[in-house]
Amino acid sequence: MRVMGVDPGLTRCGVGVVEGAPGKPLRLVRVDVVRTSPDDDIALRLLGIETGIAALLDELRPDAVAVERVFSQHNVRTVMGTAQAAGVAMLLAARRGLPVAMHTPSEAKAAVTGNGRADKAQVTMMVTRLLRLDAAPRPADAADALALAICHVWRGGARTRLDQARLAARAGRGKGGVGQ
Repeated sequence: MRVMGVDPGLTRCGVGVVEGAPGKPLRLVRVDVVRTSPDDDIALRLLGIETGIAALLDELRPDAVAVERVFSQHNVRTVMGTAQAAGVAMLLAARRGLPVAMHTPSEAKAAVTGNGRADKAQVTMMVTRLLRLDAAPRPADAADALALAICHVWRGGARTRLDQARLAARAGRGKGGVGQ
């Protein structure tokens, strides 16, 4: 399974694509960061994120997209921007008929380190080790995106297959298939 992980953010949106299956070695396909200027208007920043993620989706053709679930933070402005960036990624995936899963930061941390409270250095170290990379992915947003993709490969495979079956059934109903 090929999974694109998205660590949403307005200034730096981490994107990492991993191939693998539970119990099998993982392979890094690509890691990138979509950047926007904090000086730009929010609409232009979201457009920049959309353009960057859309290009990566079209080029890398993942089977599923895993997005970090936005959780309440003290800074409402930060959480709003993060949620908007996450929404862009989910919309782009849905337009392509790709299943979207959301994983909390602690789920991704637990998947790659065994500890849901691991710090960024531990996550980066384990992502580097699991993907057998020569150098750690930088910045932290890139490593976090890869951790989300790994989490989904290991934990979301069955869920993705169910989502794909639901999408196929829905498409079949629209074409005179079952349920019409």
